[in-house]
Amino acid sequence: MSEGIDLSDLKRRMDGAINAFKSDVASLRTGRASANVLDPVMVEAYGSRVPLNQVANITVPEARMLGVSIWDKSMVNAVDRAIRESNLGLNPIVDGQNLRIPLPELNEERRKSLVKVAHDYSEKAKVAVRNVRRDGMDSLKKAEKDGDIGQDVSRSQSEKVQKMTDEMISDIDRLLAEKEKEIMQV
Repeated sequence: MSEGIDLSDLKRRMDGAINAFKSDVASLRTGRASANVLDPVMVEAYGSRVPLNQVANITVPEARMLGVSIWDKSMVNAVDRAIRESNLGLNPIVDGQNLRIPLPELNEERRKSLVKVAHDYSEKAKVAVRNVRRDGMDSLKKAEKDGDIGQDVSRSQSEKVQKMTDEMISDIDRLLAEKEKEIMQV
């Protein structure tokens, strides 16, 4: 009999979900312009969806402005459309092969919509963590059914997986609360 499933692998996968969540909320702007704001933007390019930074350079020429220099002239409209449809509340100004994106002042309504986006990101991360938990539990059930591990080992590891999941979910909630406070701060 083995000692069950690889808990360190489950932890690594759950950490991956949290790191993805951290990078998602880092892209939510709070006051100053940051090139990370455009990280979630995916552009329809050459028959597939690619991140914006794979078709253009993103710069921050001034505190309330982003600059996007598109490498391929034929991609300008696709990039413009992707930024407008990205749910970030940005309206690019097309200037040849470049886009200038003025960042609007954060009003109460915009702050609330950014908080909603942050909540969506947190829910996505929680679902990812729960999927990892489900995979671990399924592996345990299968190992127990196949006779690889006993009921006691299975129950013990199930409790460890659940404890790890609860810790990850509370980490996500804590990070979300911090970001929400940062966004709502005037």
